[in-house]
Amino acid sequence: MAVRRRASPSVASDGAAQAPVDVRPVPGDDLPTLAPPKLAVILSLSVAFFIPFFYVVFYVYDIEPGLRRSIAINAAMSFGGFLVALRSIPVAARYLLKRNLFGYDINKKGTPQGTVKVPESLGIVIGIVYLVVTILFQQFNFTADSNWLVEYNAALASVCFMILLGFVDDVLDVPWRIKLLLPSFAALPLLMAYAGHTTIIIPKPIIPYVGLKILDLGVIYKLYMGMLAVFCTNSINIHAGLNGLEVGQTVVISAAVLIHNVMQIGASDDPEYQQAHAFSIYLVQPLLATSLALFSYNWYPSSVFVGDTYTYFAGMALAVVGILGHFSETLLLFFLPQVLNFLYSCPQLFKIIPCPRHRLPRFDPKSGLLTGTKDGTLVNLFLRLFGRCSEKSLCIRLLVFQALSCVFCFWLRHVLSGWYK
Repeated sequence: MAVRRRASPSVASDGAAQAPVDVRPVPGDDLPTLAPPKLAVILSLSVAFFIPFFYVVFYVYDIEPGLRRSIAINAAMSFGGFLVALRSIPVAARYLLKRNLFGYDINKKGTPQGTVKVPESLGIVIGIVYLVVTILFQQFNFTADSNWLVEYNAALASVCFMILLGFVDDVLDVPWRIKLLLPSFAALPLLMAYAGHTTIIIPKPIIPYVGLKILDLGVIYKLYMGMLAVFCTNSINIHAGLNGLEVGQTVVISAAVLIHNVMQIGASDDPEYQQAHAFSIYLVQPLLATSLALFSYNWYPSSVFVGDTYTYFAGMALAVVGILGHFSETLLLFFLPQVLNFLYSCPQLFKIIPCPRHRLPRFDPKSGLLTGTKDGTLVNLFLRLFGRCSEKSLCIRLLVFQALSCVFCFWLRHVLSGWYK
């Protein structure tokens, strides 16, 4: 979590504004050099996930060859996006530092690392690379008369809109009440272009009481989609404050979404159903690949901050994946830690009890450990429940909890299959 420092007019003791100080770096000034990316962490995570994933895609399930080809092309382009993002982050970081878009790591205050200027808003790089990859992929998969092309581009328009609004928030520091509205505006292209079904399947246990198996919600369904976009973007944004947590939770959820999509494609013979989940794969593979590039710089000790640009972008990307893949209920189960964090945060978010600007743990520079405060966040709750620990250990615990929540989702779907719906 960063404390932002930007150029601004100085104010005299009597309140009169003085002439602004020129804080631009002069020629010859040395800007901080980023530490090398932590590729060993990324390599281990990638091997642990992608080898089993592609084994399942190509050898376990009988997936139509054309669909396998599209998934493979998308994966190759996503890997290219990973390499481009990896090389672009240090370049963008220097430009951001020159424009005074940097912060200080609050969880290292009182140590030498706490005085280092850390470039912020690096999510802008990941968002741009993601958009380039997903736009170029259309050339290899969609035809001009494809039924999916309109919704695909509408999804990208919403993601692009959210990247813009997230970067505006990073630069202007938008108030919290306005942040709640930003995803609503960004979701408009998707909601206006959405041509899919607006029906829900009534759970079997309550069909006798409702008298219907399928209920058409009409415009209410689009309202629900808009609210889902608002929740996903803001839930990642408020479940934050540790090096690697924002990107880490996105990586875990994206991996779970990929597994879910492949399982659904392999279990179905309906071409339309398979295409919906393939559509989701085409959008989430680039998200996972580019996020891994950012994760290599953002993992503890972080050399860059992701900013609201990334959290908004990642949340909107996952929201459109769930909406257009028609598994929004499952997506919410993958977001279980974010749901718990939001519910636990509600008293402070809605000003029922005082809400400080940064609801972070208390850092002890002598021991290097974090202590939980009374603020209503999952980060503080873990510290109060399991005791003090280092920032890295706490982030690992929270990401393991995220992964276990996704495993619980798969187990719950298996248990309820055939009974609930």
